[in-house]
Amino acid sequence: MTEQEIKDILQQQNHFFSSGKTIQAEFRLKQLESLKEAMIRHEADLAAALKADLGKSRMESYMCETGLTLSELTWMQKHLRSLMRSKRVSTPAAQFAAKSFRSPSPYGTVLIMSPWNYPVLLTLDPLIDAIAAGNTAVVKPSAYAPCTFDVMKTMIEECFPAHYVAVVDGGRAENQALLQQRFDMIFFTGGKTVGREVLRHAAEYLTPVTLELGGKSPCIVDSTAKIRLAAKRIVFGKYLNCGQTCVAPDYILCDKRIRDELITAILAEIEKQFGKEPLKNPNYGKIINEKHFERILGLINGEKLVYGGQSEPESLRIAPTVLNNITWDDAVMGEEIFGPLLPILTFDTLNEALDTVESHPHPLALYFFSEDKAAQKKVLDTCRFGGGCINDTIIHLATSDMPFGGVGESGMGSYHGRVGFETFSHYRSIVDKKTWMDLPIRYQKYTRLKEKMMRMFLK
Repeated sequence: MTEQEIKDILQQQNHFFSSGKTIQAEFRLKQLESLKEAMIRHEADLAAALKADLGKSRMESYMCETGLTLSELTWMQKHLRSLMRSKRVSTPAAQFAAKSFRSPSPYGTVLIMSPWNYPVLLTLDPLIDAIAAGNTAVVKPSAYAPCTFDVMKTMIEECFPAHYVAVVDGGRAENQALLQQRFDMIFFTGGKTVGREVLRHAAEYLTPVTLELGGKSPCIVDSTAKIRLAAKRIVFGKYLNCGQTCVAPDYILCDKRIRDELITAILAEIEKQFGKEPLKNPNYGKIINEKHFERILGLINGEKLVYGGQSEPESLRIAPTVLNNITWDDAVMGEEIFGPLLPILTFDTLNEALDTVESHPHPLALYFFSEDKAAQKKVLDTCRFGGGCINDTIIHLATSDMPFGGVGESGMGSYHGRVGFETFSHYRSIVDKKTWMDLPIRYQKYTRLKEKMMRMFLK
């Protein structure tokens, strides 16, 4: 798509938004229902595309992509009218007689840029929130998941005219062309490098931005944890989508006293969940492309390999891999892994573990396995991170009743459910001042009596 075509789409969307058609609840609900019907109609196509792009099984595609997206959509349909209502707030006595309220207003035309690792969920979830809030949208999915892109493009074009929701095809050139335009809001999910570029371009027009990024999310395991259960949940969260999950446990930080027991439990759990030969498991995924495949393999230090490490270049598959005796000097700790490698580090005391986490950029997620309530509180009080779980991994993002987002280098802003609607809305503060009376104290000429009365109101 050329830059001129992008400009034409943006102009058409601005014109359509100005018509006021997106303001009514009935219109928004109709669009959400249309999208839901299209998702159900194309569920098999989406599953086949996700299998082709990422090797995802039908179960994983529904559990982590289509089903989660439908859940967000259903939540939004149920709550939309309530979200659209103005919210009454108290009015200071000094402003008597008046009514004060907060009123949500759509930004206008928004840009949604999504990644390849969960291409359905991370494209359609923010689109649902944008539509619910009354915006028009330009959607730019990643070119790295071409089969899924084709299905989503077909699906979206069946539902919406381009002057309302448009899909832009292409790669870096199209990304740059989009970022040169003046949108009313930008929502970006992806890596920190591109995130910085998005923020830099948005600054040109002072465009509000939500960034959903990533980072090295720690998984802390203390000596009180239920080791077998911890291993089961860690293995699920780490190797889901072949580790290509922004909130996957990036590394384990465990009490050195239970390290060997934990490793033994993790290896047993890998074989239980994926079989003794995971690369022969048809439900185990693949790496998105050769570039990432080679990058991940380059992070494996054979001297520290405990389990796995096998790979199939022809199918871009890497077996679940565990690395022990890792330090922060190892290559695997120098970047977000985004693959099926699990490095294990140890600590002597919980304070040491918390110091380690806090001395690095704030992660998108943090997981803590412990039966010690005081230790759980200490971790939550001490560490800064986007979100996470106690005694589980990744499931915190699977609910529309909690916001999902990062902090610091792992992102800014959040979405899902009510917060998703708010992210794509501007809230106007309105005072409706009555005309049947007018208190005179704020007007000149000022007197001691007026000042005395003002001090009674404002204190």
